[in-house]
Amino acid sequence: MRVAVTGATGNVGTAVVSALSQHPDVDEVIAIARRQPDTSPPKTEHVAADIAADSLAAQFAGADAVIHLAWRFQPTHRPITTWQTNVIGTVRVLDAVAAAGVPSFVYSSSVGAYSPPPADDRPVDESWPTHTTPTAIYGREKAYVERILDEFEVVHPHIRVARLRPAFMFQRRSASEQRRIFGGRFLPRRLFDHGFLPIVPLPRGLRFQALHTADAAEAFVTCALGRHRGAFNLAADGVIDATVLAETLGTRKIDVPLPLVRGAVAAAWRVHAAPVEPGLIDLVMRLPLLDTTRAISELGWRPLRSAHEALAELFGGISDGAGAPTPPLHADVEIATPSDIGGAAVHGADRPASTKSTQSEDAALPVSRRTTPESEFTATLAAGGHGIDPQTTQVEGPNSL
Repeated sequence: MRVAVTGATGNVGTAVVSALSQHPDVDEVIAIARRQPDTSPPKTEHVAADIAADSLAAQFAGADAVIHLAWRFQPTHRPITTWQTNVIGTVRVLDAVAAAGVPSFVYSSSVGAYSPPPADDRPVDESWPTHTTPTAIYGREKAYVERILDEFEVVHPHIRVARLRPAFMFQRRSASEQRRIFGGRFLPRRLFDHGFLPIVPLPRGLRFQALHTADAAEAFVTCALGRHRGAFNLAADGVIDATVLAETLGTRKIDVPLPLVRGAVAAAWRVHAAPVEPGLIDLVMRLPLLDTTRAISELGWRPLRSAHEALAELFGGISDGAGAPTPPLHADVEIATPSDIGGAAVHGADRPASTKSTQSEDAALPVSRRTTPESEFTATLAAGGHGIDPQTTQVEGPNSL
């Protein structure tokens, strides 16, 4: 089989490409992304293409399935840019799928597409409305694409469409990228050291589900290679709340009223000191819990790791500056101290959790692609904060939420 994957160098994309390249029924993987990695898994051809602008006909020609993962979270201050990729880009992908006669299409939707939960907070199945919480850019775009897929299935009934709606997807290799996307390039990694914080303030009522990215990838591959149609919820065992978050960080929590949290995020976002828009707080606080019965019974899908294990792996990776050798997942730069000069370098993605490196996996990348050092951030703030724009960080294909 020949399978094409968009967003192939991001959090989910790298896991899906890896799983496909190891599957005995897959002969060729076409890995599509705007920026290319230096290495490729077996049976994989990387192709540089922007789904919002470039022709996809050649990449999809002869494909047995297309897995669409490409997605932009940033820049939240320029929503027309995310719309161009996430919505118009998806329309272009679907047009190319139909023109090439690809028989199967698998799309990464999200728990964020769902409407707020029922009053009794029971887990919802795939029939729950996908009207999202409309204050969030991410949710609006995910819900809009759901409507596009509804129309596509009517117009092209011969093309099998599967849409997976996962909870938060975490892995160690995506830690640096997810820190940059949701916390900003200047969020100190040390905050995620176990036991470093004496307390952590968290919004009252916070709870969500998660799963390991590798477990999610298995569901995507199963849908691409099988004959499954329709929507499938994905989440691992366990619900993450403020208590679990605090325990994973090795600290204790303080409940903070939601309006105070939202106000702080809004203030930081308005001055470009944080990349997360306040609408995303609304969305996260109104996510329903997912019933994954259909994925388990029809796909035979069983996550190997719990939600807590996936979260702990993410936090450990952020603390270590872990990453992977693709442009979106590149590891954070470690700040060298005088005592580090001349010391042996240990890469963030591979070193033990207790080891601090003097050099990260993106050391070979141009300086313009590296994370701004925390010392530079401090100096910039002291000068009045001019020139800070975390929105310049380019991210593709993570589909983390």
